[in-house]
Amino acid sequence: MIVRSTDEITGTERDVAGTGWRSKRIVLGGDGVGFSFHETTIEAGTEHLFHYQHHVEAVWLVEGEGSLTDLDNDVVYELGPGSMYLLNGHERHRLVARTRMRMMCVFNPPVTGQEVHDSNGVYPLVAAEVG
Repeated sequence: MIVRSTDEITGTERDVAGTGWRSKRIVLGGDGVGFSFHETTIEAGTEHLFHYQHHVEAVWLVEGEGSLTDLDNDVVYELGPGSMYLLNGHERHRLVARTRMRMMCVFNPPVTGQEVHDSNGVYPLVAAEVG
């Protein structure tokens, strides 16, 4: 059994931040459960381009408002608390935060925690050492 809190993750290698976003990686590939689980915060007034070519991501918005644009199909979705989106087709997407957005995210395959978005918003596929 694994029990963790976001308080104990804060300020560790599991607490990863970029310009306008922060991701607390609660469960990672090294935990050996087949997925990773993150709390991600997107700051108000920011816009982000992502494309997870190697991962499926499910996102549940628990706080805030914004929009999600599916760049592959030119469709815009309005997001608010309780919205969920699933990137099951590896869609290129733009996320715009009107207010601070806090989301719970699941990745499959799991991320290791060391991935960095490249210039296209892509995470590389990195195998995790379980242990």
